[in-house]
Amino acid sequence: MSPYVKAALWMSGAIVSFMSMAVAGRSASAELDTFEIMTYRSFIGLFIMALAITATGRWNRISTRNLKLHTFRNVSHFTGQNLWFYALTLMPMAQLFAFEFTTPIWVILLSPLMLGTKLRWPGLMAALLAFVGILIITRPGAEPFGAGVWAGLGCAIGFALTYFYTKKLLEHESIYAILFMMTAMQAAFSVIFAGYDGDIAWPTNAMIAPLLVVSITGLVAHLCISMALKFAPASVCAPIEFFRLPAIAVVGAMLYNEPLDPLVLIGAIFIFGGNYLNILSEMKSDVK
Repeated sequence: MSPYVKAALWMSGAIVSFMSMAVAGRSASAELDTFEIMTYRSFIGLFIMALAITATGRWNRISTRNLKLHTFRNVSHFTGQNLWFYALTLMPMAQLFAFEFTTPIWVILLSPLMLGTKLRWPGLMAALLAFVGILIITRPGAEPFGAGVWAGLGCAIGFALTYFYTKKLLEHESIYAILFMMTAMQAAFSVIFAGYDGDIAWPTNAMIAPLLVVSITGLVAHLCISMALKFAPASVCAPIEFFRLPAIAVVGAMLYNEPLDPLVLIGAIFIFGGNYLNILSEMKSDVK
């Protein structure tokens, strides 16, 4: 089995996890704000990771020797995830996923800064096509350019930075260490931001199931992404998630009566087209 196929299989697990998290997150947002959702998600995740590490006897792999990289990764992800949950309350799921799909474009554009690589023509063409897609989705001048749009784009940048730091950490750390540090550090971040006003809402019984789903699927998604990144570069792994767009559009229509906006799908096709061009370029480079 080729590394690209293995990466695709792991990314498929991430797709299902992220879709489940979107539905559960929408339910949890009825009573809790984004920082409170992240607080409970992080503490539940931390408990699960502690059990898993104890059961497998891997505490010796947890260390703070790469604390700086862990901090950069988790600040990036914490910011992106909070913006994602916030945007989830302001726009249809399909539109949010379309904005999130610009993550690979930010990976391409930020690679020279983060990795010191050269920006090649396929990457520039991918960015151009994605920009056209964003314009189609946002329709500047025709539609209000509100907070949801900025949050959607901001979460994509945060997730792109997360890919870079995950890739760097995998050179030195185990997946267990990355996920444990993520849940531990983000639990601390969440408590600070959720409790700045002195009031952290306690979840009702109806919120327990959505919070458990958000917590578990979040861990599974990151496990799948981390495993995928072992087999293929970030610029190849990230675009595979595009397959969840039509699926989440159907879910949004069925569960929340969200309109199936053809312009969102058309814009996403442009974004996908740019990223597919980049995938082909990466594969040709590997062959050489």
